[in-house]
Amino acid sequence: MDGQKRAVEAKTGAESLLLGLKASGIDYLFANAGTDFPPIIEAFATLDPQSVPVPVTVPHETASVGMAHGYYLVTGRMQATMVHVNVGLANSVMGVINAASDNIPVMVMSGRTPITERGRKGARMTPIQYGQEMYDQSSLVADTVKFHYEMRYPEQGEILAQRAAVLARSEPSGPVYVSLPREPLTERVPETVGRATSAQAISTRAFPDPEAIAKAADWLAAAKHPVVLCQRGDPQGRVGIALARLAADFAVGVCEPFSIRNVMASADPMYLGNDPKAALEGADFVLVVDSGVPWIEAVHRPDANVKIVQMGADPQFERMPVRGYQADLAITSDPAAGIEALHAALAGRQLETGARRDAIAARSSDRRRAIADAIEAGKASPMGAEWLSKCVSDILGDDGVIFSELGIVPAAIDAKGPNRVFCNPHSGGLGWALPAALGAQLANRERLVVACVGDGSYMFANPTACHQIAEALDLPLLTIVKNNGMWNAVRRSVVNAYPQGAAAKANRMPLTSLEPAPDYTMLAAANRAHVERVEHGSDLPAALQRALKVIREEKRQAMIEVRVAISDRY
Repeated sequence: MDGQKRAVEAKTGAESLLLGLKASGIDYLFANAGTDFPPIIEAFATLDPQSVPVPVTVPHETASVGMAHGYYLVTGRMQATMVHVNVGLANSVMGVINAASDNIPVMVMSGRTPITERGRKGARMTPIQYGQEMYDQSSLVADTVKFHYEMRYPEQGEILAQRAAVLARSEPSGPVYVSLPREPLTERVPETVGRATSAQAISTRAFPDPEAIAKAADWLAAAKHPVVLCQRGDPQGRVGIALARLAADFAVGVCEPFSIRNVMASADPMYLGNDPKAALEGADFVLVVDSGVPWIEAVHRPDANVKIVQMGADPQFERMPVRGYQADLAITSDPAAGIEALHAALAGRQLETGARRDAIAARSSDRRRAIADAIEAGKASPMGAEWLSKCVSDILGDDGVIFSELGIVPAAIDAKGPNRVFCNPHSGGLGWALPAALGAQLANRERLVVACVGDGSYMFANPTACHQIAEALDLPLLTIVKNNGMWNAVRRSVVNAYPQGAAAKANRMPLTSLEPAPDYTMLAAANRAHVERVEHGSDLPAALQRALKVIREEKRQAMIEVRVAISDRY
């Protein structure tokens, strides 16, 4: 037999797939099983557990993709999900959309109803295997994934796993999809297949065009009021480190508009907060770093004479059909590498930055004072979102992280550095934060992970499934449900569109109320979580300390429902 031998030989298509997943660096397979899974389950039972990913039972498909998403955010390691044919994939689609929006590499797999009616081991045996067949199952996710393909032969398992993983992790990264009919999973790998799949490396990170960097450096050096807009960093924190250094050395203000993953330390004097309108006021040079939505064109658009540089692995954001932001330069580059190159190009220049540095620091200080006033005003009952956020911030310590979905106010969090606050992707698929936090907690059970979500987002997260996962996997997650009794984002949108309209003046706006509110604590209590409800702001710090005690000493999950005031801002 020609070629090298594998450490473990795959006998079936399912074994080939699982071995390929592990060889591609995948630690976990988050799975919701169905009738297409017997060969996968048999392969798990047959193979050495060290040679395959750890199988994790997830009782709802949306949670599986969310867990893979959150795991990646805190580790930088891609994970995989597998669900039941078209119906399971349909439940996964929202998670895939979120992952695509956030450029998260996730390998999404689903079974496919058997293709054959008889004569093969994997052929159809139940009525649903007729009812679940589609002409093109991949069409459910084809518009959002980087790669989609259907396995056809048993020996393809390894190569498909590796090919999909390499494409998912190469920039711009994103989810991929593999469809798995039961026949090739069940069938034996032919003995004629003797050579192991060749190793494949992900593409190296892109470095910027030196001429483009030199031009950007000239513009920044000539600017009186340069500003950087950056709404997300990388899991390793390289972007945050490079950006903080650039800002400090050359007196450049940094704003994180519509933040997805925080980049700067909150106390950094060059940090201007999250408001693009305030940050862009008076700016004559703007560097946009890996930001799909740096401002809202109808509200914050800079003057046409302002020099604007768009920088990132995909500075054009090709997945967005309509995106008309000005770009005097569009620099394709790994964001950290691009910022570092810009720093190097500026290093030998004599820049007068003293007055600018003082002005930026003063603006930063004013911002912190304003949010401190809002925090203080929110201690009442019902409490303000700023006070809730401050109390959560106080318990984070040096390495705690928050997953927020219409939960916290980023400006009220004292983030010690990058990757402390993760907010829902701009795709807006609700129910993201709670399962993403579960994935982050799975990556490190000793780290404090907080999921802070609105009451509507909590419902979307399938909380019964999420709390069951936390108990089954011994994940000591802290969940905080911000209960304002309504879809407040919808209410704000209506008020902004029709400020003097009938709906804004109504005692009860149509299609926004979530009253009567259920007792959310009972959902978590059903899975033996420590639960509390807090009505008054002054009671929240003590309740959080009691929850922390349970998390640290008993190593089990805790949930606090918090009644908050309705806000026109959050």
